[in-house]
Amino acid sequence: MIRLTNLVLPLDHNDADLIAAMASRLAVDKSAIQGHTVFRRNVDARKKSNIRLSYTVDVTVTDEDAVLERGAHTPNLSPTPNTRYKLVAKADPSKEYPRPVVVGLGPCGMFAGLLLAQMGLRPIIIERGKKARARSKDVFHFWKTGELNERSNVQFGEGGAGTFSDGKLTTRIKDKMNRVRKVLEELVAAGAPDEILWIGKPHIGTYKLIRVVRSLRAAIDAQGGETRFETQVTELLTADGKVTGVKLDNGEVIETSAVVLAIGHSARDTFAMLHETGVAMKQKPFSIGARIEHPQDLIDRSQFGESAGHPRLGKGDYQLVHHCRNGRTAYSFCMCPGGQVIAAASEPGRVVTNGMSYYSREEANANSGLVVDVRPEDVGSDHPLAGVEFQRKWERLAYEAGGSNYHAPAQLIKDFLKGQASTELASVVPSYMPGVTPCNLEDCLPDYVIEAMREAIGAFDRKLRGYALPDAVLTGVETRSSSPVRMTRGETFESTTFQGLYPAGEGAGFAGGIMSAAVDGLKVAEAIALKLVGEEPEDTM
Repeated sequence: MIRLTNLVLPLDHNDADLIAAMASRLAVDKSAIQGHTVFRRNVDARKKSNIRLSYTVDVTVTDEDAVLERGAHTPNLSPTPNTRYKLVAKADPSKEYPRPVVVGLGPCGMFAGLLLAQMGLRPIIIERGKKARARSKDVFHFWKTGELNERSNVQFGEGGAGTFSDGKLTTRIKDKMNRVRKVLEELVAAGAPDEILWIGKPHIGTYKLIRVVRSLRAAIDAQGGETRFETQVTELLTADGKVTGVKLDNGEVIETSAVVLAIGHSARDTFAMLHETGVAMKQKPFSIGARIEHPQDLIDRSQFGESAGHPRLGKGDYQLVHHCRNGRTAYSFCMCPGGQVIAAASEPGRVVTNGMSYYSREEANANSGLVVDVRPEDVGSDHPLAGVEFQRKWERLAYEAGGSNYHAPAQLIKDFLKGQASTELASVVPSYMPGVTPCNLEDCLPDYVIEAMREAIGAFDRKLRGYALPDAVLTGVETRSSSPVRMTRGETFESTTFQGLYPAGEGAGFAGGIMSAAVDGLKVAEAIALKLVGEEPEDTM
């Protein structure tokens, strides 16, 4: 096949137009094109009066060698590259290998477990939360009643925090090993929409993600893996600088020489246990702020003009950043078109917000984090877990500002910019459940964060008309943008203090989203397989 890139067509083209563009680029008659597959489609909306689509297409054509030779110096034309993922090792079924233990069943742990199972290493996965369906019942019960289950919530359970999100699969990872393609293909095999393989900004959405993660777990179990829910690792067992096993909250000990720490950014009790055990870790920067909600149709119009609502465009989204006069950086985070702001607490007496969308993105509001960077010097201590306590402080203040009942503090943009408390809400109806309390967010965010957010709102409004809508709502607080901890590891992906311990994913400070966490899980699984099985790959980085 031949790959054609940067085929640009108007928004309202048809298949015949695409084939004609391919034929023109290849300098062949349309009848010579035997078939084609869209590899990527991106939207170019820089000119709202002339929105276009840019395609990367793999084409089957008559007399391919002659076409390639004739077009050897033609830009954006080349043989289709091989995007197949190749296993780096495969266990000998006649041999016994230590069973790796994976702690956590979020994107990182799930894909580490899946690949380990595919390589014949029969992983044991430990997850403190519940299976997806039971977990979703607990989450919706919390949103309805304010009754929090500390071990089954937005942060903990099958699929991890990513299950209750927009399910974005965008990434900037450089991917010589085709790991990103591997993740996407496994998601499609588990029931995700086929379009995530080719659409420019793929997403799955919460309801579909719940079904997908269940299918992925079933695939792990079918290939020799084992998943234990409602079970927590309470102790890491070590000897002579090596991992020897884990102890569970039911008293059971699992002996192993390989433990993957895919614990997520909210496993604060596990962070503390690992620190006490001597696992090397340090503070890392993170961000805090609030969720901002606008009418989705405002975002659509601002991004697409008169083409807003076109079926090929979907819902408008945005990604914004501003470097503030006080030296901070404010930026949009985890933008959820047509979604809702959700209660994401995992500890009692604290309010945490996040964003979520269903696949259809049909809710009235768009929401995004508006967050500001926090540095190690801001948290008041050089202790590796000082960032955790810093997050807890503002989450507790948000809980109190909201009424100490898991209602979230909320403020209209017009009041936020004036520095006055909101006493009532307006045309934008907050989506956060179990409810919001109008207040002043100055009561539950640092001064430098408030200052940076105010400046950024004006700057963002100049880039995205309507961002500073007076009736838009800020709901606080967003504190879990990333882990405040990084567990140090070496070139073999092992902890710098214990051989056989593999800190991975977002909780360990090596990922920032579903895709990067999943890819990090693949990398760690590869490293374990190479150590246990002993085969050498062509390229592991």
